[in-house]
Amino acid sequence: MFAEPPWAHEARGLRDVVVPAPTHPPSSKPQKGRGQQKLLAVLQKLEAAALPRQLAPAWPCGSEGGDSDDSSGEEARGRKKKLKKRRSNPEAEAPDLHAKASPPPGTGKKRRRKQGAPAPVDEAPTPSLPAPGATGGQEPKEGEAGLQTPDRPLSRKQWRNRQKNKRRNKNKFQPSGKQPPPTDAASASGPAPETPPAPEEPGAEARSRADALRARMEERLEGARFRCLNEQLYTGPSSAARRLFRDDPDAFQIYHRGFQAQLRHWPLRPVEAIIRNLRRRPASLVVADFGCGDCQLASGIRNPVHCFDLAALDPRVVVCDMAKVPLEDASVDVAVFCLSLMGTNLRDFLEEANRVLKPGGLLKVAEVASRFEDVRAFLGALAQLGFKNISKDLSNSHFYLFDFRKTGPPQAKGRLPGLALRPCVYKRR
Repeated sequence: MFAEPPWAHEARGLRDVVVPAPTHPPSSKPQKGRGQQKLLAVLQKLEAAALPRQLAPAWPCGSEGGDSDDSSGEEARGRKKKLKKRRSNPEAEAPDLHAKASPPPGTGKKRRRKQGAPAPVDEAPTPSLPAPGATGGQEPKEGEAGLQTPDRPLSRKQWRNRQKNKRRNKNKFQPSGKQPPPTDAASASGPAPETPPAPEEPGAEARSRADALRARMEERLEGARFRCLNEQLYTGPSSAARRLFRDDPDAFQIYHRGFQAQLRHWPLRPVEAIIRNLRRRPASLVVADFGCGDCQLASGIRNPVHCFDLAALDPRVVVCDMAKVPLEDASVDVAVFCLSLMGTNLRDFLEEANRVLKPGGLLKVAEVASRFEDVRAFLGALAQLGFKNISKDLSNSHFYLFDFRKTGPPQAKGRLPGLALRPCVYKRR
């Protein structure tokens, strides 16, 4: 490969020359033949340096040390580039857990010993992949457990597909419904056997739908019945309403449930405002509740309360026509009409309240705001029935509150147009 230097055969000839060993003891004076020995040693070194060059391949650089230094520099630069790629895109360089990474070039035993590192421990040989015929003629799929794939960088799409395939294989035999995570004891004992879902009874789904439909129809029918009863109470006299609830006791239950459902949409119930006002007054005052319903007023205050209504929802209720209550004259201190001025004979109710109230007694009225056509006319009509207005609250959007003081017996003998309140009649559906 290389041309032989011109001094090579001379060095071969000199190599056969035998230098006799000195027989005299060494001395500090230069002896004859010392220059010849130096020349021979130089030629031997030159020959030893020339022979490996003839046998070794041509290197781009000069010496072996320079080659290793350049190759180590290139390897270091390559490792830095790979490290930057992994930091910028960690998913693209996702490691394969089943394959062993081969050591980078240039990190063998010789290089480690040259750098002063201890010799590496011999690793166990990597098991080879099974032959195609060992699995029944099928090629092993990439990503299966126990198989090792070559250590090559995966793109982001390939790595996502591999993770998706693993999840599919894992959830292949699991039931579709969500199962709670297994406990430690269950996981230690192994996978629990799959229990098939209980078979549904034939026609169960149809029965549940029929029950739901029946419940909706009953709710609509009850709402329609409430609207019908409400219209009868507002457009007829109290004596007719008394006969209605006496002949059909369930009608009052239906009306009361519908009435409470309507009040749930109100920001404030008027009975709660009346309770707060009466709590600030002496507990010795006797109260008469006209149209008490479920006796919420009597349950919210400490005062003695007489409860009157057309039907009884509570043992404390006295069933009667509110135009004729079983009380003596001037026997109560406070009379309350909370959403109970219903019917066409409102004047009879207010005159009965004037009868049972003591002189100077308090009359409290709470009524739906939409029923009043002219509030001033209503207050003037009450003044002719012996009640003087002392306070009014018209700030609420759903109801108005009035307080009256009894000044004497009723003075009016004719018709009072201001008492004609609008009936609370719902739209027909």
